[in-house]
Amino acid sequence: MNRALVTGGAGFIGSHLSRRLLNEGVSVVALDNLGSGCRENVRELESKPAFTFVEGDVRDPFAEQIPAPKDVDTVFHFASRASPTDFEEHALEIAETNSEGTKRALKYATDIEATVVYASTSEVYGDPEVHPQTETYNGNVNCRGLRSAYDESKRFGETLCETYHRTRGTDVRTVRIFNTYGPRMRFDDGRVVPTFLDQALRGDDLTIYGDGTQTRSFCYVDDLVRGILRVADEPDIDGTVMNLGHTNEVTINTFADVIRDLVETDVGISYEPLPDDDPQKRRPDISKAREEIDWKPTVSLRSGLKRTAAYFVQQ
Repeated sequence: MNRALVTGGAGFIGSHLSRRLLNEGVSVVALDNLGSGCRENVRELESKPAFTFVEGDVRDPFAEQIPAPKDVDTVFHFASRASPTDFEEHALEIAETNSEGTKRALKYATDIEATVVYASTSEVYGDPEVHPQTETYNGNVNCRGLRSAYDESKRFGETLCETYHRTRGTDVRTVRIFNTYGPRMRFDDGRVVPTFLDQALRGDDLTIYGDGTQTRSFCYVDDLVRGILRVADEPDIDGTVMNLGHTNEVTINTFADVIRDLVETDVGISYEPLPDDDPQKRRPDISKAREEIDWKPTVSLRSGLKRTAAYFVQQ
């Protein structure tokens, strides 16, 4: 890999990925419309000759936005709002980004014979009836619910990836990303890690939606990025789809206790109604990642949360 395009490059995961690529000697173009990404996430990278930031939109033609567009050999397609707080207000933008934007990314990569790594999500499994979730499980998603603009458009993005691979021979690899956390998450992201940390550090009660018995499996961003790059670099796995996430499953009630202990606070808990279609269980089966790319997460929950809390304190 010599030159990579990272769509959503100023976002949470995209900015971490851009840093890691630069550290490994790869030239990076980060494309982001700054809808949910933040220029500050990549500000210090802009002094590096191997890094180029482009404020642009994946719904527009790629080749017209990317400097030296034919020199890109790998496209990491990570553009999309992923915060639950955006699913209603920005529903159309999300649906278009994950459909028209993904189509444009695939067409661009196909034309220049580049590899594509597509960022899918554990949300393609919906509220799962199979646990843990394996790549062969087709999911249980409400196609008309408030989350559907994200969930279903990511599923359709996977359909486009498979179709381009099958009909045009595009080297496209799909990663299904499970709950990931770390520095540079937005405070108002709406997901449980930044919400709990922000509340605990402020001395506010932690807000749990539902009764707190629902489960999540939290993966630190450095582990995720390492897995993403192994998927990109591994030979002869074009067309693959692979879960990336931690297998340490905890209830939200237990997670609240972890946060209170970490921050050393005795704040209370406020229970609110569970949003529609919020999944009750989340835990990936990562057997495929272990076997095909020799990957597993290594950062413990407490260690990762300490690093994330330190970032929040500094903001």
